[in-house]
Amino acid sequence: MTFDVPVTISYVILYSVLLIFTLLAAASADLLSCLPNCLRNILVLVPSENSGDDKNVIRTADFFLSARHSARYFTIAMSYFAGGMGAWVVYGTTEMGANPQLSWLGVLGYSGASAFPALIVCMIGPRIRRLTEENPGQKAFSCTDFTKMRYGRVMQVATICISIFYMFIYLVAELTSISNVYALLVGKNSFSNSSLSYTISIAVSIGVITIFYTGLAGLPGSIVTDKIQGVLMAALVLLLLLSFTVPENQVTKEQFSKASNWTADGAIAAVTLFIAIASAEMFNQGTWQRVWAAKTVTDLRIGFCLGSFFVFLLMMIFGVLGMIAYSKDPDSYDTFQKYAYLSFFDFIAPLAQGWHILVLFLTAGLCASTVDTLQNALASFLSADLLRFGCSPKWIARMLVLLINIPAIYLSVKRYDVISLFLVADLVCATSVFPVFLGLITSDQNAFLPAPTELGAFLGCIAGIVTVLVNGLFLGQGTFNYFWLRNGDICALCGYKTMTTFIIVPVISAFFTLLCSNLDIMVRGNRARKPIFHFEFDDNTVVDEEGGKAQDVEKSDMKKEVNAATATTDDKSVPNPIDA
Repeated sequence: MTFDVPVTISYVILYSVLLIFTLLAAASADLLSCLPNCLRNILVLVPSENSGDDKNVIRTADFFLSARHSARYFTIAMSYFAGGMGAWVVYGTTEMGANPQLSWLGVLGYSGASAFPALIVCMIGPRIRRLTEENPGQKAFSCTDFTKMRYGRVMQVATICISIFYMFIYLVAELTSISNVYALLVGKNSFSNSSLSYTISIAVSIGVITIFYTGLAGLPGSIVTDKIQGVLMAALVLLLLLSFTVPENQVTKEQFSKASNWTADGAIAAVTLFIAIASAEMFNQGTWQRVWAAKTVTDLRIGFCLGSFFVFLLMMIFGVLGMIAYSKDPDSYDTFQKYAYLSFFDFIAPLAQGWHILVLFLTAGLCASTVDTLQNALASFLSADLLRFGCSPKWIARMLVLLINIPAIYLSVKRYDVISLFLVADLVCATSVFPVFLGLITSDQNAFLPAPTELGAFLGCIAGIVTVLVNGLFLGQGTFNYFWLRNGDICALCGYKTMTTFIIVPVISAFFTLLCSNLDIMVRGNRARKPIFHFEFDDNTVVDEEGGKAQDVEKSDMKKEVNAATATTDDKSVPNPIDA
């Protein structure tokens, strides 16, 4: 399996794609005065409630960081689709498809699991958006702001740490994937040190240029480029489908039957993937930013549902592609002369060089859309607090993103296995997903289901981590080493041990969140409903960005809801204030 795209051509393709996206980002920030009105209406996002000067609105720090209430459903759908489908997809479901022990259930599991988080956001996103927007003078930019408003600073910091860890791993995986794809298609050995300078140049180019144009246009630029990227990627994938008709890639029904199986291993992998990916994506702040960017709740729901459908289709296409690759030469895969995770490249190897160039375009676009989404998400964590104190969050946040990108680029050249990287991050997220989102319960439902307290939620996170460590000791794989889930099975996410871990960890963390919250309320009474640490600046001194004047803001309305709804445990008729 050899490729021979000239190195010069690969650089031309990469920089052409990045230049196009940079120009689109500049256009979205209304920085191109020569832009015709017809294009401006497509590329420039404007808040739904705006009735004044568009330029003044889109240049505010709040809009730069949130694109608040500006994107219609198709824009949200394309943004979710393009922002989530990075260069890693050429390794994901293709590996499932090229492994006959996983086959259809592995492919369907990975595809469905990748699409599932958007459906969860459809259900809980509107409630979180409403709760955070009811707080006067406080603006949310990500779900970390929800945890701060609902619980307090301790849970906010915990959520920030987990989110940064997950998105950092995601960034490393994405830069690793694009570097390896480019190295392979220009004929370099991606596992040899001889290709290091080339792979570093690819990773640095992607990282630096996406930082530049997201720093230029912020989240609106990312959303607009995602929309164009999503349409472009869909067109390129449709072209790639034509490669199924090439004689070298046609297989008989008998050949395909060797790859087409319904197995228990595939079902186990599917269950693991649904839990793992759902847990992790709940901490992907790039997804949550789109919740506040949607023009209306209807746009939010339709956009995420449509984006979920597009994700499922793309993943299925790559999964079937892996199955065809296996069908062509099953003996080589069974004897490990060929590897399932490289089946995509085995599929395109017989094709003409023009197809390989098309793949370079495709993967560069997929990677850029994901990386710019992650970079904007990483810039969102401190935005609300920086705005509250009258600081300029634009450039402070960008400097932090730059600092995060340096170690990400360094680790990308270490060439860690992409799926293994994701599994580590997924397991970390599984320890805390329920403690964070059980915060949507803001009133005591019964004696056994209280509105979680901040201390209860934090101890639930700790219980999830301890569960992983105990599980590792029980299985003889050490403590923290077990986060790598080296189970010795046919793939990193296969086997009963891995599936059981992903089931037990979130369940235990949820149980201890509710148990510890009950005990906290019994011991501390109404004080348990309040944040563990209280700071005066959390109640007041919010700076009006446009007027530059400080405003006094009363305690978070969400906290008021929790305190009012749980003020007495005798009144069982208090309705859940978020059931709207």
